[in-house]
Amino acid sequence: MKAGQARSAAADWVRRYATAQPGYRGAYFSGSTVGLPDNTELSPTSDVDVHIATTADDHPIKAGKLRHRGALLEVSYVPWAELASAEAVLGSYHLAGCFRTDTVIDDPTGRLRALGAEVAPRYAAVPWVRRRCEDARRRVETRLAAIDVSAPFHEQVLGWLFPTGVTCHVLLAAALRNPTVRLRYPAARAVLADYGHRGLYPELLGLLGCARLPAHRVQHHLNALAETFDATVGVARTPFFFSSDLTPEARPIAVDGSQALIDAGDHREAVFWIIATFARCHTVLAADAPALADRHLPAFREAVADLGIDSGADLLRRAAETTRFLPRLWRTAEAVMTANPEITG
Repeated sequence: MKAGQARSAAADWVRRYATAQPGYRGAYFSGSTVGLPDNTELSPTSDVDVHIATTADDHPIKAGKLRHRGALLEVSYVPWAELASAEAVLGSYHLAGCFRTDTVIDDPTGRLRALGAEVAPRYAAVPWVRRRCEDARRRVETRLAAIDVSAPFHEQVLGWLFPTGVTCHVLLAAALRNPTVRLRYPAARAVLADYGHRGLYPELLGLLGCARLPAHRVQHHLNALAETFDATVGVARTPFFFSSDLTPEARPIAVDGSQALIDAGDHREAVFWIIATFARCHTVLAADAPALADRHLPAFREAVADLGIDSGADLLRRAAETTRFLPRLWRTAEAVMTANPEITG
């Protein structure tokens, strides 16, 4: 499907299903498809990110992945209060890029386009770029410090994995690039290569634990994940904010997308989303099918063990390593900001 067709499908979904929702204030695109020419062919492992701005207090965190007119959409909700000012948006590494260009789908109040008009001219100014990098760095620090080793092991793994991966977002923010979720490691690798800091990349992978992991082991873990994924889809009942990532519609991304990375020689880059999906599956299985959780647990523990993690103590040790790495990461981010020709004084 072409990017333009997918965006048209997304806009149609917003008109049909979002505009009548209580608290609806508008919608806009985000993510990797922003800025793509209409005739660009989208990968089967890509979705179109749509953000719904809402004042509703009881809005879902995500409507999640869904098919509409052949397009795979990822629908998320953004509290209207988070879009209260240009300054709030400019300082947020996950929001600012959405208003760098015109991404608005629907704007009944006029606020979204007004916000874009304020954000876009200031987006690349040094103080705001640095503020967004600090926002990402702070997320790494605070969330690693909050790991709860009394929680179930799969929850501990998620509590370690995602903030560890935000190290990539510090670099992406410095380079004015999309803070992608699933593909954050190849995106960070590209930034480091473009700005002459390739030597840092093995360290990023080392913090994750996969710098030396061979392709055949990653393939083995993906095969096991596919079995766990399919078992989870069949029993999932309890809603979680990531539930839509564990559906038949999401399988092309969760499983096939990781296979595509392995096939391209990026097996280490596939590890992040493999482990994330594994742990999320076990969160669901623990709630909805404990017997299945027990059956599939050895495969998950084996995958995490290949990263050098067998216990909560290992997670805390790895979190401390990442925290100690942050000053070096920050120096690299500063160097990227200094060398980035798009950033203005």
